[in-house]
Amino acid sequence: MIFVDACFGKETPYTPVWMMRQAGRYLPEYMEVRRKVGNFLDMTRNPEVAAEVTLQPIDILDVDAAILFSDILNLPMEMGLPLRFEKGVGPIFDKTISTEEDIDALDASADEKISYVYEAVKLIRERLNPEKALIGFAGSPWTIATYMVEGRGSKQYAKIKKMVYANPMLLHRLLAFNTKETIEYLSKQIEAGANAVMIFDSWGGALEREKFFEFSWNYMKEIARTLKQKYPHIPVIGFSKGVGLYMGDMDGDFDVIGVDWNTPIDYALGIFKDNYTLQGNMDPTRLYSKSATKDAVEKIARIMKGHRHIFNLGHGILPDVPVENAKYFVDLCKEVSRKLREES
Repeated sequence: MIFVDACFGKETPYTPVWMMRQAGRYLPEYMEVRRKVGNFLDMTRNPEVAAEVTLQPIDILDVDAAILFSDILNLPMEMGLPLRFEKGVGPIFDKTISTEEDIDALDASADEKISYVYEAVKLIRERLNPEKALIGFAGSPWTIATYMVEGRGSKQYAKIKKMVYANPMLLHRLLAFNTKETIEYLSKQIEAGANAVMIFDSWGGALEREKFFEFSWNYMKEIARTLKQKYPHIPVIGFSKGVGLYMGDMDGDFDVIGVDWNTPIDYALGIFKDNYTLQGNMDPTRLYSKSATKDAVEKIARIMKGHRHIFNLGHGILPDVPVENAKYFVDLCKEVSRKLREES
């Protein structure tokens, strides 16, 4: 698989490409399935539906990897925090974590209760072209904890950051619980057929440098270390958003480091060299313009020529991007990187 080869820094005929949130609202085919099912959460809990929408961007865009259609919040939901999605607000937990007793009440068998995800992984892997990789994923312990404590997305993160400074031991206990469950969750995805796994740390940038490593990155490192010991043949991807200035201190048993669009790819390359494959990092809004897309793809390809790289966006694709433009991006990444290899 070209994607897995690129994760391990092996030579490939072109730079593989996929997009975060590639199974989603910008695709009319996805919206048709969602209209029939009627509820996002129900989609994630139906293995047949999850498989269908996971495979759509493979068929439509010819990306080199499928990423499991699910949500990072399914895991805390199965820990015992009822989850709902409110239009215009997003995910909401009406029950939150604020005390030792709240952590005691969490279900430590959440990784077993979420078996519908593993069924989806099996179905996808059976139906997916053998040359295409399947990426499983989970939220980072810190990102999951922010939702568990705040109850919803936040701009200030006041409740969880109060815990960082006023009750760090409680937060570490929650993060340790999340870490254990996440290791089991990703392990079971791998055993069901995932060819790579990715840890999404959406809110790492909410923390100052020292606290980022203490409360976020160190737990991601523990997950990566454990998974690589158990499954050395499976690439592990770490993606923490908004932490470009912290990269000089980032390390761990990852094969791939995701780079967001706020961080120049040449800056990240200067820090990580070829110790990791870098994944990213075009600004998703460039997809509104083919010329803007072309400029970015050519620039990134030139910078990363001869280096370990996977093309991706610097965050998720937006719901109103024309499918034609997404297809143009995927085709262009392959074409430009192939030509650069031929010139070498």
